Amino acid sequence: MTMTPAPKAQRARGRARIGARLRGARTAISDLHMSGSAKLLFLRATGALQAVYLNSSGGVTGGDAFDIAARAEAGSHLVMTTQAAERIYRALPGEIGRVDARLTLEPGARLDWLPQETILFEGAALDRRLSIDMAPDARLLACETLIFGRHAMGEVLHDLCLRDRIDLRIGGRLAFADRLRLEGDVADTLARPAVADGAGAMATVLFAAPGAASIRDALLEMLPATAGVSALTGDLLVARLVSVDGFTLRGHLAPVLRRLSGAELPRPWMI
Repeated sequence: MTMTPAPKAQRARGRARIGARLRGARTAISDLHMSGSAKLLFLRATGALQAVYLNSSGGVTGGDAFDIAARAEAGSHLVMTTQAAERIYRALPGEIGRVDARLTLEPGARLDWLPQETILFEGAALDRRLSIDMAPDARLLACETLIFGRHAMGEVLHDLCLRDRIDLRIGGRLAFADRLRLEGDVADTLARPAVADGAGAMATVLFAAPGAASIRDALLEMLPATAGVSALTGDLLVARLVSVDGFTLRGHLAPVLRRLSGAELPRPWMI
């Protein structure tokens, strides 16, 4: 008797690549590629080029794979955000969703990486990496936010697999490396006082620019007691914020991002 193999579940794939180049007083597209479920939309703006990433599959689950690459060429200003919060759904056993983002900042360039929140659901499995390579005189603002279940819906995560990595290289040298690994009963882990003391949302903010450390004290005054900011060097600030839920976290995070960017947040943040 011949056994018919079980059909494989359909999986989402997506690749997006964007390059930004200074043309006169404005930044324009120099390179653009989209395939699969990864789409890029563009907002009307003066000066900077504002790109909005969209995952048309509706979320990420086990076996999905997305690849994003953004390059700000010399002197240009690229702002990247997402159309909405990214949702990471339950995965089949042994399957992991993967999201890889690579940012490159050439001399004198500026790149604001401001995706909206990533919401993790019960049973989700995600391996995510953000790799940044920037010139010493470039200017970077990067923010990543994780929501561990929707607090207003009473969601509690007892089954999760998360691997999250951030690497920042300045002038070819590793300046910052962050590793987060959570598995199993995440609610129990986050409840520990030395981990998150019961918080269900967290954000990491990187600000790298010449003289960045000079605004550390001003940022400290803006942050709640559940957040902190450190000057790792004179040109690199790292802030971490935790809150009970995503709504509260956004209320603390948005003013910080406005202060560091010197501008309003991209329009999708307001919708």
